[in-house]
Amino acid sequence: MALYCDYRIEAPDSAGSPSHVSWHPVHPFLAVASFSTTLGGSVDIYLEQGERVPDTHIERFCRVTSLCWHATRLILAVGWETGEVITFNKQDKEHHMVPPTHTSDITVLNWSTNGNCLLSGDRLGVLLLWRLDQRGRVQGAPLLKHEYGKHLTHCLFRLPPPGQDLVQLAKAAVSGDEKALDMFNWKKSGFGSFSKMGSQEGLSFFVSLMDGTVHYVDEKGKTTQVASTDSSIQTLFYMEKRETLVVVTENLLLFLYLVTPEGKVEEVMKVMLSGKTGHRADIALIEGSLLVTAIGEAALRFWDLERGENYILSPEGNFGFEKEENINCVSYCKSKGLLAAGTNKGRVAMWRKVPGSQSSQGVEGKDRWSLQIPTELEGNIMQIKWGSRKNLLAVNNISSVVILSEQAMLSHFHQQVAVVQISPSLLSVSFLSTGVTHSLRTDMHISGVFATKDALAVWNGKQVVIFEPSGAMLRNAGAFLCESPVLAMHEESVYTVEPNRVQVRTWQGTVKQLLLFSETEGNPCFFDICGNFLVVGTDLAHFKGFDLSRREAKVHCSCKNLAELVPGGGIVSLRVNANGNKISILLSKADNSPDSKICFYDVEMDTVTVFDFKMGRINQRETLSLKGLETKKIMVWEDFLKNDTQCQTSRNHTFADERLTNYVPVSHFWDQSEPRLFVCEVMQEVTGAQLQPADRKVHIKDSTSPTEEVLILSFFVSEEHGFLLQDSFPLPATYQSLLGMEVPHYYFTRKPGEADRDDRPDPGHHGIPQMVGRRPLRDFVGLEDCDKPTRTAMLNFSFFIAVGDMDEAFKSIKLIKSQAVWENMARVCVKTQRLDVAKVCLGNMGHARGARALREAEQEPELEAHVAVLAIQLGMLEEAEELYKKCKRYDLLNKFYQASGQWQKAIEVAEAHDRVHLRTTYYNYAKHLEASADCSLALSYYEKSDTHRFEVPRMLSEDLQSLELYIIRMNDKTLWRWWAQYLESQAEMEAALHYYELAQDYLSLVRIHCYQGNIQKAAEIANETGNWAASYHLARQYESQDEVRQAVHFYARAQAFNNAIRLCKESGLDDQLMNLALLSSPEDMIEAARYYEEKGEQMDRAVMLYHKAGHFSKALELAFATQQFVALQLIAEDLDEKSDPALLARCSDFFLEHRQYEKAVELLLAAKKYQEALQLCLEQDMTITEEMAERMTVPKDCTDLSEESRRELLEQIANCCMRQGSYHLATKKYTQAGNKLKAMKALLKSGDTEKIVFFAGVSRQREIYIMAANYLRSLDWRKEPETMRNIISFYTKARALDLLAAFYDACAQVEINEYQNYDKAHGALTEAYKCLAKAKSPLDQETKLAQLQSKMTLVKRFIQARRTHSEDPKESVRQCELLLEEPDLDNTVRIGDVYGFLVEHCLQMGEFQMAYKYLEQMRKRLPAAKMSYYVNQQTVDAVHQALGIPLVRIVPERIHSSTADPKEVDEEVTEEIENEP
Repeated sequence: MALYCDYRIEAPDSAGSPSHVSWHPVHPFLAVASFSTTLGGSVDIYLEQGERVPDTHIERFCRVTSLCWHATRLILAVGWETGEVITFNKQDKEHHMVPPTHTSDITVLNWSTNGNCLLSGDRLGVLLLWRLDQRGRVQGAPLLKHEYGKHLTHCLFRLPPPGQDLVQLAKAAVSGDEKALDMFNWKKSGFGSFSKMGSQEGLSFFVSLMDGTVHYVDEKGKTTQVASTDSSIQTLFYMEKRETLVVVTENLLLFLYLVTPEGKVEEVMKVMLSGKTGHRADIALIEGSLLVTAIGEAALRFWDLERGENYILSPEGNFGFEKEENINCVSYCKSKGLLAAGTNKGRVAMWRKVPGSQSSQGVEGKDRWSLQIPTELEGNIMQIKWGSRKNLLAVNNISSVVILSEQAMLSHFHQQVAVVQISPSLLSVSFLSTGVTHSLRTDMHISGVFATKDALAVWNGKQVVIFEPSGAMLRNAGAFLCESPVLAMHEESVYTVEPNRVQVRTWQGTVKQLLLFSETEGNPCFFDICGNFLVVGTDLAHFKGFDLSRREAKVHCSCKNLAELVPGGGIVSLRVNANGNKISILLSKADNSPDSKICFYDVEMDTVTVFDFKMGRINQRETLSLKGLETKKIMVWEDFLKNDTQCQTSRNHTFADERLTNYVPVSHFWDQSEPRLFVCEVMQEVTGAQLQPADRKVHIKDSTSPTEEVLILSFFVSEEHGFLLQDSFPLPATYQSLLGMEVPHYYFTRKPGEADRDDRPDPGHHGIPQMVGRRPLRDFVGLEDCDKPTRTAMLNFSFFIAVGDMDEAFKSIKLIKSQAVWENMARVCVKTQRLDVAKVCLGNMGHARGARALREAEQEPELEAHVAVLAIQLGMLEEAEELYKKCKRYDLLNKFYQASGQWQKAIEVAEAHDRVHLRTTYYNYAKHLEASADCSLALSYYEKSDTHRFEVPRMLSEDLQSLELYIIRMNDKTLWRWWAQYLESQAEMEAALHYYELAQDYLSLVRIHCYQGNIQKAAEIANETGNWAASYHLARQYESQDEVRQAVHFYARAQAFNNAIRLCKESGLDDQLMNLALLSSPEDMIEAARYYEEKGEQMDRAVMLYHKAGHFSKALELAFATQQFVALQLIAEDLDEKSDPALLARCSDFFLEHRQYEKAVELLLAAKKYQEALQLCLEQDMTITEEMAERMTVPKDCTDLSEESRRELLEQIANCCMRQGSYHLATKKYTQAGNKLKAMKALLKSGDTEKIVFFAGVSRQREIYIMAANYLRSLDWRKEPETMRNIISFYTKARALDLLAAFYDACAQVEINEYQNYDKAHGALTEAYKCLAKAKSPLDQETKLAQLQSKMTLVKRFIQARRTHSEDPKESVRQCELLLEEPDLDNTVRIGDVYGFLVEHCLQMGEFQMAYKYLEQMRKRLPAAKMSYYVNQQTVDAVHQALGIPLVRIVPERIHSSTADPKEVDEEVTEEIENEP
């Protein structure tokens, strides 16, 4: 909370009524212009507390019309009624006259944006621009002069855009150009180079005239009219962000003009502002685009130019504002976010901007401002201005000027005495031990206060006054002059400061001791006293401690230097604990912003522990030895976590979950009796512009943001366990700030207006004082008035709980009999999740219900669910909610919300996480709403729970009209039927029929029609709809009237066949009986069959019904007895293996007698008489189909036949299949019988090569391989390489190398005979030789090897002869001739091939005679028909023509292409053999 001290200016006696006020933008100097009808006008300059600055008085016989301070220099420009313009240099106390050019009132007076020029304009329309030097003296003639001829009203300079060079340089700097970056660094480049970039004069401006026109003057001095309005212009604003000119006229017309870089404008908006006209309006543009208007009304009017919304703020009815109180003027302080307004009743109303509200979407405009406590002055306030860097406020009420200086509300708590400042000169003094409150008003503005149990000291920086309680009042016990900014008291001593020393005084001001500080230690500026210890801090970040327990103060702690911890910063405040062994210190940064660190100095260990809140989690402490300046880090928070991680996690939700990111400590206190207990107030760090030190606490206390932004944290500090969090909670909404701590309470100052509203009596005291509130420590709830032993025990209990030692905590309180103590212990068990201790606590509390609930909760698997039940029993509903969420037991959370009446949360949880119980939740909520008489909302939730069909009629049973409207609206068949039943009960049959028809309740329709005797209509409905229930009811009606056929018909439509059959039997309707029985159940069929059997007629129907009912034995017996062969056939078709074997045998015999062998076989198979069935097939030469064979096949797991008998049966089946030519089926059965050889033989007979190859591959038997290979050799393997590969593979796998050698020999012969390919033939012979050589000693192995070797030799000689032909033809011919002489050559190398080669050779050499010779020899040794196979006809023709011998024609034979290379095939097969397992 902020207080505003009002300082009336010390105006000279000659000064008249103030007319103008103007603050210097930077320095705290206020210029006030006054006018007296007798003495004329004058200007004076005042300081921030109203003191007049000497030698600054300026007076003339005329009135001051304008005042304007230079933006940075202490130069004031003054315009007078006569047209005179004066510049006053406050620094040099010099007056400088501007050349007398104006002849009438100066109405426009402005400094240019760069401060080098002064613009002046008068009532006659003369506008001049002067250049001034650093001291405010005019330099030469005016830079420009314009005469508009009309009254000038306003002038507005336009900020110059950066030059093109500056823009390019900025782009280069962003891209990383080091030279460009150096240009922006003034230390490297100097001011000169930067000032040369672009045009920075800024001499373009807008000026408005009384006739409503706006003119623009550019940099060159050219003036142009850019806008025109209907009336005189009241104010001009320029929105730099949007390059927009804002114009407001006298009749409150708002114009928005878009401004181009050349100064041209385009109107974009024109709107009439609301408010009364004819009154002087004070208008301000704040936050860049928010227009605020004060027009002498009871409210401020706002217009947001960006959002296009408008709203009003009114103080009426708040903080004592009157209904007729109007606002005359307004001013805004951007750095504080404060909007000040002056009223005609002498009050200054203030609104503070809510932090973060400007960027919040959906926030109402008026909700972005929070009304503050007003400052009450005198008179009618007509002018109000914020100014200077100190943000001072000047208020002009026509008779005088008052300066308001903001000061944080003073408060102090010490020795159970609390002092709170209410106004600048009023204090509320509360003696908490007695409950007595005093109101102390002084005759000075109080700047400091200090209280003890015996006295109260107040001071204003110049005088100190001591008060002591005397009965029901406070009396003055002493006063003395002293300019000490701080003060402290202990017993009868007063401690004040002077440079480099502390003075110990009496209450009358007599100095009795001096506590000295050296120049390096600094000047004392901070005090704190706790117990008998005083700590003093200096402006150079030093501190020293003193022991006050003796007559004179003795040094308890030597001077320590913290400058290294706060480079450039300093100490903000410091506190000492009750034992004097711990000192806590708050620090500030170099820019005076609050530091996030808090330091703790241990006097005994001479170490400083630094905790940094900046990271949001206290996870370490830095220990700095002030002697050796050694720094080390000790992990203390983790040590605490190791002691009891679960305790810390649940207990310290602020640190673990919310994380104190960007929090800074604001205030701190030690408990005044417990040296271990420390409390601090922390808040979220203010981002953006830094607050001044004086503003920092004001911002915190006036913040209307959520209370979680300010937290109260209490700790136990001990050397053994370090820094332990004891409790944390948000600052309560009704409290302003933390005042102090003394077990068992925290003490707070209340917010204004909350003191009366929240003034609740406190048990054991006379009442909490109005301005002071208190809250018990968490573990002392219910123990506020406990005695000292109990208090000590509870403190130990809290300490051990913070340490995590539950056993020691339990020991601390086990002797305490207070139920409240055990309840506190149980509450702690919720935090620590120690259910074992909780049970003991509940027992000591006598909380039987809680103990039972906890015992029942142990059935749940989650520990958190158990703890949540405990929390509920103790009333800790928030903790229970968090525990249920943590363990994700949303079903229990849903029940919890319902039980606690939080229905909206229950519905949200059910919809998002507990959809199993969603409808139940809706239903329970509807019941709750019904009990709350909220029937309309209950209707909707009954509908959501899908129970509205019976719940809504029950709920609205007393309001039939509403119920009928609801039923009509819902269009629900169930509701229609309910309503029809109700109408029927009321004997309203016609209406009931209507709703039954809507509900399609045909039974009820038929029932009512039958009741009314309209049975024909009922029959139509039953026939049309086919409804079973309606038909059944109608059938009963017909039966009662003996209309049997109609009754049977409707019983049949109702599917009640047993009733229909009953009527047919009774009435002898045998024809209908058969049809109905066939449609009915098997039981009804049997009953009908018995009926026919007993009757002795129509036995075929009896047999059929027995058959349909599944009573085969009875059907067969009856069929045999009555010789119904057709029926027997039908019955036999439905017999299967599940039927009675005897029944099957009897049927098969029947079919055998009647030569229906196929049917007999099927029945024998169904009876599992496989041998008989097979024998019947053989005898009757029946073809065994695959289906029959499968049915004859006995499964392996069959116990009826042995395995040997099963195989014999399968072989018999296979033999039968072989006889009938079903080779594949025979193969299958042989295989199932395990006889693969016979299976292979059957398969070979089938000729299915693919299956033969497959079967041989899977059988893996030598005989089968050989059989398969032999079969494949019978095929045309010469044209099928795959077949050749299979042959080689099978012989190889069978190890039949002799057969494989014979196959290779055959391959070689084929190559020679068919393709004349001796190379491949030689390869095949080679492979045959290798295979035969590996064979296991066949009988004629040596002979066969010799034959193969001879063949290989002959073939190789012929191949060699052909190959050497090109190199040595003669040798080649000689070798061929030698071959022809070999005996049995033709068995290996064909003679025709040799002769053919020789003929071709002679033809190529031109030896036609030799060629003819070879042809003749060839004719002698070969048949003529084979000649063309070896020598083509063209060769023969060529030889004969050359020799002139007649031609002889030979029949040509086709030459085949060579087959696959046996060697290549063999290689593939060899690989296959090698890869076999």
